[in-house]
Amino acid sequence: MLTAAGLRPTRQRLALGELLFQGYDRHVTAERLYDEAVAANLSVSLATVYNTLHQFTDAGLLREIAVDGARVYFDTNVSAHHHFLIEEDGELHDIPGSKVAVMDLPTPPKGMRIDRVDVVVRLRRDEG
Repeated sequence: MLTAAGLRPTRQRLALGELLFQGYDRHVTAERLYDEAVAANLSVSLATVYNTLHQFTDAGLLREIAVDGARVYFDTNVSAHHHFLIEEDGELHDIPGSKVAVMDLPTPPKGMRIDRVDVVVRLRRDEG
């Protein structure tokens, strides 16, 4: 997968890729992946995890989801879709792209095109 995406399969990329792509769609922060790497006795720094996540994103293997100025998630599902965010615990859940209609987008500035639209629906648990 790494080679097909144009990335050299280094030991660290392979190890982090194994954690990320475990056969199901995941939404991880760099810190969460770092914690998983440490628990798996992988010798990586947090900076390496950040760099690898950004390299995977640039190669099209991950999708970056910025839910606010402080939280960025990396999504292994790169298809067109949106997200529910459970505010209390920061958990993301996929919403199929066909379930959200985004209409009347403004015309982008000259020389620009809309690449994608990310919708994050924020949820809170009911009080009762």
